[in-house]
Amino acid sequence: MDHVIEHGTQSASYVQAIDDDFSILEGIDIADIAHFLCVLHGRHPGVVDHAATKTADVVAREWLVEAMNGFTAERAFLTRLTVAAGPISGVRTEDQSNATVLAQRKALEMLSQSDRNGCALGASFALVLDWQAIRPLLEQIAIKLGVEPRAAVLPSSEATTVLNAKLSQSSSVERAINFGVDQILTQHRGLWQLLEARRNARNVD
Repeated sequence: MDHVIEHGTQSASYVQAIDDDFSILEGIDIADIAHFLCVLHGRHPGVVDHAATKTADVVAREWLVEAMNGFTAERAFLTRLTVAAGPISGVRTEDQSNATVLAQRKALEMLSQSDRNGCALGASFALVLDWQAIRPLLEQIAIKLGVEPRAAVLPSSEATTVLNAKLSQSSSVERAINFGVDQILTQHRGLWQLLEARRNARNVD
């Protein structure tokens, strides 16, 4: 969990600034966050769904089922926020933000469908753990938009950490899990950097 905090969403300067003062976000900033998170994680099947088809380990099944059910609700929540926030606008005519995030989503799809044992699970672990940093921001956005912010129902960080430890007894699986974790965190950091850059560009204009 410490690794996720140090290298995931919570490490992003934009998220830290929002945590310090949510009022820095204008309507278009909120639309950006909702829209691009929905592009990345609002489509079914998602990271966890793909991982479930690649994982035969009985130990992981209960966790995967809980995570899949939880993200079904999270996708619906993201969709409601995106609709309520309204459309995004390009920062400039050559803006490639949508293409960039679509490429990120494709990278996550490939990662979560990897045949390397443990890779897809690692990606799922990181998503569930990093979502704990993303979700409070989404709840603030929901309140701002008048959307009911129902609580997320996802595996706990404790259960995820315990399962990770059980599955990491093999060094090859541990390496694959860690690779999956790092790839998710890299994509999330990239997303927040993109969102911050779009906000800064608007403020300059």
